[in-house]
This record gives sequence, structure tokens and C-alpha cells, in this order.
Amino acid sequence: MPFLNSSYSRCTRRQFLRAAGVTIGLPILDGLIPRSRADVNPGPPRRMVCICTPLGVHPQYFFPEQVGRDYQLSPYLELLKDFRNDFTVISGLAHPGVGSSHDSMYSFLTAAPHPEIRAGFRNSISLDQFAAEQIGLQTRFASLSLSAEGFGLSWTCSGALVPSDLYPASVFARLFLEERPDEVQAQERRLRDGRSILDSVRDQARQMQPKLGMRDREKVDEYFTSVRELERRMAAAEEWAKKPKPNVDSQQPQNNMNSADLIGKTRLLFDLSHLALQTDSTRLISMMLLGTSLVPPIDGVSLGHHDLSHHGQDPGKIEQLKKIEVEKMKTVQEFLAKLRQTEEQGESLLDRTMVLFSSNLGNASNHSSKNLPVLFAGGGFRHGQHMAFDPDNPPPLSNLFVTMLQRLGIQTEKFGSSTGTLSGLEQRG
Repeated sequence: MPFLNSSYSRCTRRQFLRAAGVTIGLPILDGLIPRSRADVNPGPPRRMVCICTPLGVHPQYFFPEQVGRDYQLSPYLELLKDFRNDFTVISGLAHPGVGSSHDSMYSFLTAAPHPEIRAGFRNSISLDQFAAEQIGLQTRFASLSLSAEGFGLSWTCSGALVPSDLYPASVFARLFLEERPDEVQAQERRLRDGRSILDSVRDQARQMQPKLGMRDREKVDEYFTSVRELERRMAAAEEWAKKPKPNVDSQQPQNNMNSADLIGKTRLLFDLSHLALQTDSTRLISMMLLGTSLVPPIDGVSLGHHDLSHHGQDPGKIEQLKKIEVEKMKTVQEFLAKLRQTEEQGESLLDRTMVLFSSNLGNASNHSSKNLPVLFAGGGFRHGQHMAFDPDNPPPLSNLFVTMLQRLGIQTEKFGSSTGTLSGLEQRG
């Protein structure tokens, strides 16, 4: 965490706060963006799963040719025909200012511009973490950041990458396996000690304030508003630590250590996500699927997935790519089926869970970040349509993000590069 900057007339550059042997550095105050907690509407629990397939999907097999509700299913959407009225396919969307590059994955859930220009790029908060700040305390885990890739989608408000969970067995243990009594007691002590430290450094910060100008006093107040929010989260975590974890009729999964097994790893993540949502252990999940250069164990595939996605219109490569992506879409179908078959208070879990399946690339063959493939399912919307926007002048993808945040009950009008909500999406009832 950065130290104080030179705006403090009576403070050294390396000033920080100490308590109980722990150091908490103050922020670079001039770069701090004021934030306020959004109001959250009450209502039935709403959930969100955001999935990125980092090598995209072949556009000709994904997007329908017709627009509206009477469109003919494309080859990939044909695999989801039983869910036609449970999803909307959207074409034309993109993140403005995000260039054509694999690095666009950094901005998939943040909309931060120009990740392709690595020098000086600073990310912003991701969609799931923005939501977690508002509704995360309602569940044992504010969010889950899952990945088969070794790199996740979730970023904090300061632009730091949230470590992703790579091993389903470990996530299952955190979700459902009880700790020993001594482990629970140790966790409670850590939480109490953490709040004590925050209390101490906040007192020290108040003593510093007479030395500061008005602007920097305001910024320190904003910073310690975040500290108080952390204290609130720690108090909630202590309460959750006292409650038993949910019982599930499932065995702890075995980690899939085959780095090429795109489909096997995806199924594990989807199964784990279903359990987490079904038990209301979390309501927010981000998921990065595998985008390896290795050859996946799929019949008829002899080249690496990355090579096939960069096919250069080679018919043989496209045919092999289709085999991979058909299997991937089958796992999406299985996930939607599990959600629809799970009932919660007279509704299906799918009706209460928004599932965003998309990619940071619209066409992996040329790294294009335009016309992103968007499959938006569940969440209680009036689905069953193909919404098409002009790929040369589309609304920001973040408009869909604002719509999703509002469906979660979060009263916000802005996220990332948004200009409003996404017109054409209507809620049922």
C-alpha cells in the first residue's frame, strides 16, 4: 500500500501508522476516488455469475443471423434450445477504449481503457467486486473468484488483482468442510486482533489531522471510511465463523491437474458454482475458463486450442475449433440445467441467478475486442431474443453491467464506461 505523498506539509514521505507490530500505509491521497455505499433494495436473493472464455467463440457459429424473438438458433445456440426462453444472445457490444489484444481480458469485468498499453495501465474495480461491496455481507463468502487459467477476472477498487481460486477441492473445503475447534478459535482471535489494530491506527490518524490541509483531511476521512467498512466486514466474518457450514450431498471433488483439459476443468468449476449458489454460500461468482495452447483431450482435435482460435480462416482449424467449442457449450447447457432444476422458495435458482457467458475477444483470430459474444441467461428477465447492436457504434458493454447491478438491488446509474442501462432488456413480472 502506498505511503503518504508530498501534499502533507508536516509529514514525511514515508509516514505510516503502526499498531501492535503491524504497519498500515496511508494511500496516495491525490489519487483516491471518493466512494459511497449504494442503497440496496430488499427482496428475494439475487445472484450473478460472470464467465469469461478467454479465446472467444467462433462468431459464425455463435451469433444468429436473424434479430428479435423469431431468430433461428445458431449451431452453438442449438445446443441450448431447451433454454431458448431462459437466455438472450446479444451481438455488437464492446468496451470502448479497450484495444484488440489478449490483454483485453484485464478489462473484461472492469471496462478500464487501454489494457493493451501496459505501461501506465491501472485497472479499476470489477463488476463482481463492486457488487460485493454492496451485498457481500449477506453471505458467508462475499464473492468467489474461480479460474482454470491461473489468472482471474476480479479486481479491487484500487486496481489490484483479487487472487483467484484454482483448486476446486480447496474451495469445496472452505465452503462446506468444518474446521477443527482450535482452528475456529484461532480464526476468531485473528479477526478480533485485526479490529483492534484498525481501532488503533484510526486513533493515530485523528491525531495527524490538525497537521493537514482541508483537502487532505477530507481524503483521510474517506480513507478511514474504507477502514470502517473493513471493520464491518470483519465483524460479519466473525459471526459467520460461529455458524455451521451447510451440509451438501456431494463428495469433495478431486482437482483436475491436466493443464490441457478445458472441458474437465470447466465442469468442475460449474459444479462447484452450483453448490455455492444452491447453499447461498455466496451470490457473486467470477470465472475464467481455460485458454491454453495445449491440445485438449477431445476426439478429433490434434492442435492446441490457442492455435485453433487463431485459425486465419483455415477450414481444417475451424472444424477442430468447433469440436472444442461445442463441448464447451455443452458444459454451459449442463450448468443452466442444474440451476433451473434447483428450486428456491417457489422459483428456480436460474430465475434468481444472472449468468453472463462472454469473452474479452470478439474474434480471437485477429484479437478483435469488438462484437463480443454475449449470452445472458436467467435472473428473471424476459429472454428469448437476439438483441443486435451496430458493432461500429454500439452501446458500452458496461450498460449491461449497470442493468445487472440494478437487478441485484443495487441502486447505481454508473459503472465503468456506461451511459445508462442496456435498452431492450426487460424484467419479468
